[in-house]
Parts: sequence; C-alpha cells; structure tokens
Amino acid sequence: MRYVQLRAFHYVAICGGFSRAAEALFLTQPAISDQVRKLEEEYDVLLFNRHKKQVSLTRQGQQLLDITHRMFDTEQQAHDLLSESKALRSGTLRIVADAAHHLLHVLGRFREAYPGIQISVRSGNTETVISSLFAYEADLGVLGEIPQGREFEILHLNSTPIIAFVSGKHALAGRQSVTLQELAGHPLIMRERGSKTRHKLEAMAQEEGVPLKAVIEAEGREAVREIVASGAGVGFVSAAEFGWHSGLSPLRIDAPEVTMDEALICLRERSGGKLVRAFWKIAEQFAHETSG
Repeated sequence: MRYVQLRAFHYVAICGGFSRAAEALFLTQPAISDQVRKLEEEYDVLLFNRHKKQVSLTRQGQQLLDITHRMFDTEQQAHDLLSESKALRSGTLRIVADAAHHLLHVLGRFREAYPGIQISVRSGNTETVISSLFAYEADLGVLGEIPQGREFEILHLNSTPIIAFVSGKHALAGRQSVTLQELAGHPLIMRERGSKTRHKLEAMAQEEGVPLKAVIEAEGREAVREIVASGAGVGFVSAAEFGWHSGLSPLRIDAPEVTMDEALICLRERSGGKLVRAFWKIAEQFAHETSG
C-alpha cells in the first residue's frame, strides 16, 4: 500500500470520478486509474463499481473512505500545526447552521480578527449539520438540539422559547399570545420532518392532548417564513431566530414553554484545527458576555 494509491482512491471517491480526481491532483486520468487499480489488485478488493464512465463506492470502498477522511484530515491538521501563522492568515472555515442568526456577532468579531479567512456558511436542519460534520464537509455546526455522545465538543450559545408567528393581516395578528387549541384551528406551516423545532413542538402539544398537524411542510426556515408572510397560515420558530420582520407578527404560545438550546459544535477529533480553535475562542468570549 502506497500513499499515492490511497490519495488517488480518496480523491476519486470525494470528487465522484477519475477525471475530476485527476484535475484536482493535477495528474492525468491514466495515472489516477493506474494507482487505484494497483491498490485493488494488491488487496484483491473492488473499491468502485464502474459503469459507463460512472463510478460508485462499493461497501469496502465506503469503509476505506471513512478511514482516508480521517487520514487526510489528520494530515491537514499536521500541516496547520507546522504553519500556524499562515493558517490564520488564509484558508476557509466551513460552517453549517440551522440558523446563522446565532452567529452574527461572532462572525463579525472573527472577521475583524482574521480578515484573510474566507468563511462559508450554509443552512441545514439538525440532521444535515451532524451528517456534514461526520462527512468532513463542515468544520463547525450550529444547531438547536445538543447532540449526545463523546464525539463532539459543544459550546452552549443561548436558550430561547419556541413561538408562533403570522402575517400582519392574519386573524391572530396583534395578539400577545395564542393557545394550543386556537392554533389547532388554523392552517399550520411546519418545517420538514428532520427539524428539531417541529419535533419538540409536536411532542409538547401531543402531551397536552392537542395534536398539531401541518397542512404545508416546507424545506427550510426561510421557506416557512415566505409562506406565512403570504397569509397561508401559522409558522413556528425560536424567539432568537424571529428577530424583527416587517409584516410578520410574533405570538407567545400559551402552554408549557418549549425552548431551543442553540449550540456550536465540532467533532472532538477536529477541535485542534487552528481555524476551528480561533473561531471557538471568540464564540466562547461572546457566550460568556451574553450569559453574564
């Protein structure tokens, strides 16, 4: 087994093909194919299913990819350690968040401290955040449900109640609060099934004997907001994520309070990365200030 063979396999797997892997590594496609072929022949395994220029991982290929993900990430951490000053002057920090709102002030401070770092922020529900971290597609995650397990470093950001909201022209607009029974009588706009906000709200309502059923399911918080703004029904969000929106009216839910605990998380094995540590330190400072 040679390093170049594992590297060729890894890039074919993450790039989705031999041609793209060759471009990423600045090599020829025959060279990449030859390295993967030698690796398969040496251990008498099939790592890729090949069909008409399309490749997909076999079961053993997927297992090897899990290992090479860790291997090349460790290599990157070693590189960062040996070039610390450079790592904090350039590079990209990837964040996936169920709501970027919780990071706005932290992002601002981080940009002031490290203006050369490019920050990539994309949205997703809790399942997306967790899977992106495990797949090494993100360095940090922000979610509304603190995960269980020893794999993560966790920094609590805040805790806020779930509220309802309607358009300014809705019959409930202008009210301070609304009961579960009243909510059940209106069309409800809910997030997708992977949303922890939805899961917690429905669980609480079920315990109170007032099941809440969605008439419209929308992928993502912004989609829910747009549908509610059109007057189609009632939406739900944590108070911290509602902010201020012209044309929308927030409503406290008159029921046992359900809160969302927003947390910044990363894989414990990747917490030593220079960019991750630098961002984490600023987030810790901000969390301490707001809690105090």
